[in-house]
Amino acid sequence: MYRRYRDTVLRFAVQCVGRREIAEEITADAFLRLHQNWKTVDAEKLPAWLLTVVKNRATDHWRRVTLEKRYVIEEQPRKRTCSGESFAGLFENRALKPIHRICLTLRYVHEMTLAEIAAYLGLSEVQVKGHLQYALRLLRKQFSTEESNG
Repeated sequence: MYRRYRDTVLRFAVQCVGRREIAEEITADAFLRLHQNWKTVDAEKLPAWLLTVVKNRATDHWRRVTLEKRYVIEEQPRKRTCSGESFAGLFENRALKPIHRICLTLRYVHEMTLAEIAAYLGLSEVQVKGHLQYALRLLRKQFSTEESNG
């Protein structure tokens, strides 16, 4: 099973977190959990089960990153420069949940369609569209507030 699904799971993990070394840890954890739950996992749902584990671990990763950044931001004054920022800088809004960051990254950085994102994350296209709309609304609100204050 590992040889069969390893590359697919690793690619998905890289797309979710954006860093290979973290994606490798998440992939290893997904297969470890598969080993631990082997008797309860339906073999027909195996690829989806592994991708769901990866999605959940990526969500945990983004929560941790957000929490760490919150403490760093509290200790240092916030920089308000927007010029030259990458897409990743846009997604650092504290109000964005990890699922919003993942959807935004897959859509606008990796240029995936709603159907592709839905398949990768195990969500419906309607859910993905909702997450994207909510995230974009938050980002627009943030930038309109910063422009009026700046």
